[in-house]
Amino acid sequence: MHRPAPVEDIDEGSIQVTPPKKTAAGMKAVMVALERGIEQAGVTRTMRSMARVNQRNGVDCPGCAWPETTGRRKPAEFCENGAKALAEESTLRTVDPQWWAEHPISDLRDKTEYWLGSQGRITHPVIIREGEDRYSPISWADAFETIAQHINATTPDRCSFYTSGRTANETAFMYQLFARSIGTNNLPDCSNMCHESSGSALSPTIGIGKGTVLLDDFEHADVIMVVGQNPGTNHPRMLSALAEARKKGAKVVSVNPLPEAGLLSFKDPQSVKGLLGSGDTISDEYLQIRVGGDLALFQALGHLLLQEEERSPGTVVDHEFVERNTAGFEAYRQARTEIDWDATEEATGLSRLEISSLANLLVKSKGTIICWALGLTQQPHSVNTIKEIINVLLLQGNFGKPGAGACPVRGHSNVQGDRTMGVWERMSDAWLDRLDAEFGIESPREHGYDSVATQEAFERGDIDVFVSMGGNFSLAGSDTEVLEAAMQRAGLTVHISTKPNRSHVVHGKTSIILPTLGRTDKDDKHPGGAQFLTVEDSMSTIKTTQGRLAPVSEHLLAEPVIVARLAEATLGADHPVDWRAMAEDYDVIRDHIANVIPGFEDFNRRIKHRNGFVLPNPPRDTRSFATESGKGLFSVSPLEYLKAPEDHLVLQTIRSHDQFNTTFYGLDDRYRGIKNARRVILVNPEDLERLGFEDRQVVDVISVFKGGREGGEERRANQFRLVSYPTPRGCAAAYYPEANALVHRELVARESNTPGYKAMMVRFVPSTGQADPALDPEKADAAS
Repeated sequence: MHRPAPVEDIDEGSIQVTPPKKTAAGMKAVMVALERGIEQAGVTRTMRSMARVNQRNGVDCPGCAWPETTGRRKPAEFCENGAKALAEESTLRTVDPQWWAEHPISDLRDKTEYWLGSQGRITHPVIIREGEDRYSPISWADAFETIAQHINATTPDRCSFYTSGRTANETAFMYQLFARSIGTNNLPDCSNMCHESSGSALSPTIGIGKGTVLLDDFEHADVIMVVGQNPGTNHPRMLSALAEARKKGAKVVSVNPLPEAGLLSFKDPQSVKGLLGSGDTISDEYLQIRVGGDLALFQALGHLLLQEEERSPGTVVDHEFVERNTAGFEAYRQARTEIDWDATEEATGLSRLEISSLANLLVKSKGTIICWALGLTQQPHSVNTIKEIINVLLLQGNFGKPGAGACPVRGHSNVQGDRTMGVWERMSDAWLDRLDAEFGIESPREHGYDSVATQEAFERGDIDVFVSMGGNFSLAGSDTEVLEAAMQRAGLTVHISTKPNRSHVVHGKTSIILPTLGRTDKDDKHPGGAQFLTVEDSMSTIKTTQGRLAPVSEHLLAEPVIVARLAEATLGADHPVDWRAMAEDYDVIRDHIANVIPGFEDFNRRIKHRNGFVLPNPPRDTRSFATESGKGLFSVSPLEYLKAPEDHLVLQTIRSHDQFNTTFYGLDDRYRGIKNARRVILVNPEDLERLGFEDRQVVDVISVFKGGREGGEERRANQFRLVSYPTPRGCAAAYYPEANALVHRELVARESNTPGYKAMMVRFVPSTGQADPALDPEKADAAS
């Protein structure tokens, strides 16, 4: 039987610390997946959802965006964390009007995100008005009318429409159409906080802001580099692809500051050996790089590849590809003729021998795939780092051939699809021209707010209406305390959500929560019957998703219906867009998409193919590049890395194994050996001794930002526990989003404006906060 929602919140004093694991998945992962599902949704509902996840004509996992195979699907085509995501959505726990009546905001603001998210699915639309302390029920009609009144009482530029990655293609297309029909390009999304640096680097160098590989390429690669990512937690099905690639002869090289279990060894739960025996080695080489040292590494690799080409002409550089398909090679070659090895070793924490060994693998490789994630995208020099990756790939012609290419691994399911659908504050004029021609509207051309700009607008008092399609903006953003205070000054915040979260309790003067169907829920309240939606995975495959579970409440609406009814209330009956037609039949939405977005021609017919369809990708398909020069672009960047001031460490944020973005499934970061606590900082034992602190000591953390408006500002987060851990010297790690308060709002990646979640300069002081029994060091030591 499923269990009720927890009553108690996190007790940080109950922390348990054990040695980090060296193998991921296996029987333990299967047991945890089943346990989490059953405790939330019961046996029958759990089995029904698991049987259909990532199957053809099934439901796309609401977790990560890793693609499925085009061949025969496995019976269990999901991972442990995918099962946790399913459990969160298919839960039988409910948050009804009585729950809201019993929980005033003054109490909820003291609750952690773990406790809020564990309470269950929201069953009714609710509102809290200025001066009130509790949400109360509101009818759907009144909710839409209230929102419309607020939007129409202000100007379009004072409205902002945020979306998370889990929004389906059809919803995202309608959502951006609604915003532009109002007259704004203020369309911040979670890509701004995660992979925006990837797009900012890829678009000018290879002409497309997406990766250039398909899953089948992993079977043909000679070398696969996995850089700045932890697939064992964030996209575990990638481990199967890596294990299979190694069996076919590929060398896998992991470059990551922390020793992650999934990059060391993998017990495939789909096999008897994986369940009962030993695991498969994943990494042939593991380079434990310092945080922020990746740009220096790829500059060094480029130098070594060119050096080997000089010694053995024609053996390393693909001259035919470079001459025919690229520009800027000579300037790049000259810039990489010499290298400062002392600075490179300081930046990376790696030896010259380690870097040379990796370069030798690349020299011999006929097909190289380089994968990366947020470890590379959330630093001031992130865009240049990714451009250096492109340089190395261009050198050897690693585009448009099997087993080769760039592979930014997106996190949330359909985060890439949302951008394809136009959820971006800077869509091109050509794209907007097609949108306008299709619907008879006039989209604004002035660029809008991204996520950081939206935060700054909140601070200035320039946001009157903030609408969030999923997501948890207050917790996902940087500079948490400043952001939360600013959000509460807005006139109206609207949250289209499935479960309670922190943004609901640090709300605007008026706040409305609109409960929506989830991925696993049946969407059949339409004249034509049940509807399906589509998503785009991390490798540009478009596929269907359709839930089959009975919703926990009859008062939930599907996201496309919510957008349509909100648009009708706001824009009136004489607006040229037929919102109702789209809400009643999602084929209508897809026909519009086919007319607006290249690559989606004949959408409704092609999506019925058993594997969906793959969007065009010029670098992959034809070795062509839609850049200004029409060629792949080599670029030259200066050496840059993160160097902490004296007595400071470079702090990066990480996710727990019991977490996906701002959703906490539990409190067991099993692979790292941390349980029952989240306010922890992982520090190398030598750094602890050097700085004069002890393992398990409770400290306050202070970050310094050198580029603030006043020439230097600090942020402080109290009562974190130091945990001795094998991080690189000079580096530390803490969980996201607890550490977000330390990221100054102006600490961002250049060009992409992505917050610097992997670039904080921090120092510790003994905790000065009021004594908290939950943070009693003696209690924690006893628990360990």
